[in-house]
Amino acid sequence: MDKKILLTKNKNNSGDRVLKRALKVGSYILLAFWAFMVLFPFYWMIITSLKTAAEYNAELTPSFYPTSFEYRNYINAFGTRGVDLLRYLFNTVIFTVVTTALMMVVIVPAAYAFARLDFKGKNLTFTCFLALMMIPQELVIVTNYYTVTGWNLQNTFTGLILPSAVSVFYIYLLKENIAQIPEEMYKAAKVDGTSDLKYLWRVVLPICRPTIVTVAILKIIECWNSYIWPRRITDIDSYSLISNGIQKLQHSGMGRDNIPVTMAAIVVVSLPLIVLFLIFRNKIMEGVARGGTKG
Repeated sequence: MDKKILLTKNKNNSGDRVLKRALKVGSYILLAFWAFMVLFPFYWMIITSLKTAAEYNAELTPSFYPTSFEYRNYINAFGTRGVDLLRYLFNTVIFTVVTTALMMVVIVPAAYAFARLDFKGKNLTFTCFLALMMIPQELVIVTNYYTVTGWNLQNTFTGLILPSAVSVFYIYLLKENIAQIPEEMYKAAKVDGTSDLKYLWRVVLPICRPTIVTVAILKIIECWNSYIWPRRITDIDSYSLISNGIQKLQHSGMGRDNIPVTMAAIVVVSLPLIVLFLIFRNKIMEGVARGGTKG
């Protein structure tokens, strides 16, 4: 009887091991498939940027590897007449840095106030803030356009930056993170005579650093990829961003006839964001996880 029980247990354990291995192999296959789906567009972008225009136009079926590497596409992308990509890139850096810095100055105190301070109408105000997230982005763009043009701020960095200086979603994300800090710490600090500003600077910011870094990086990516609003509010090269420059390159003689040149420009523009994400990926994951959970 004991031998039968042992044999049954061994069979069950062997079956469990086989099932676990099968699930593990299946999960690896699924992850590999999704990794391929995500990375293949980047691979195709880089490969296309290294092809000659003649090779690209002569392909009846797409080739996954260039017969010759045309590195001059990257030089030609930034030397196209009438499309000053370097100037657009410089404008994008200014727009991204100033907008992100200004937004952080606005949302950090706002999130702290909603998470920790008590004032009349706080819940109603926060509910109204969340309700703004339900408004379609297209309607916000129309309203912002009439407001900015009414202030004569079109074709200025001020007009570009102001509508992007506040984000309700990031206030909510940061507010939920701050709310996780034990209230006893705040009460103890107040008993010691610590001001709210000092408590925010010395306690809240160090604890919430992963979420703050995450918000800053997500905002940088958002600004870097901004297209509709800059396209609507600027129509001169002095204030055009790199996303608009890529479109101008695509519609220029060089870009229309030479797709690899356009792809080379897109590779250069995408590279800073990819590097930024790879450097801070752990902070981003940690910040999103902490901001999305409570307790």
